[in-house]
Amino acid sequence: MKIGELARTAGLNASAIRYYEKSGLLAAPQRLGGQRRYANDALSRVLLIRFATDMGFTLSEIKLFLSGLRDNTPVGPRWKKLATRKLREVDQNISRALRLKSLLQNLLHCHCASLEFCVSRLRLSPKLRHLETSRMKHRQVPSSEE
Repeated sequence: MKIGELARTAGLNASAIRYYEKSGLLAAPQRLGGQRRYANDALSRVLLIRFATDMGFTLSEIKLFLSGLRDNTPVGPRWKKLATRKLREVDQNISRALRLKSLLQNLLHCHCASLEFCVSRLRLSPKLRHLETSRMKHRQVPSSEE
């Protein structure tokens, strides 16, 4: 299949297909009359690359995952290691998203007199709590004026 057909079917620009090829994610196609001609399995690979990209995998992670991949290849230790690492990242993203959701829900109902009071009341993050604790310690230190 020609590059334009592959790109259109996959919902990408031809430049993305060329980039995948250049970066080693997609095997170099045969050329007929100077035109790229991709094998039928190229579409599956491009769709997998696109899906993985949409799911937050970097191109280097995808390249690592796809290197040596064949239709009948069992999931090996390399893929399990990548999956384990990505699961930790996904869990962190979920945790961050849940904190953001909570913040936004609280802000929808906020009637605080000031942003400082609101931030203090919501205790938005451990970093802010740490800053608040250190600020309170500075307030407790007797000044020379007393």
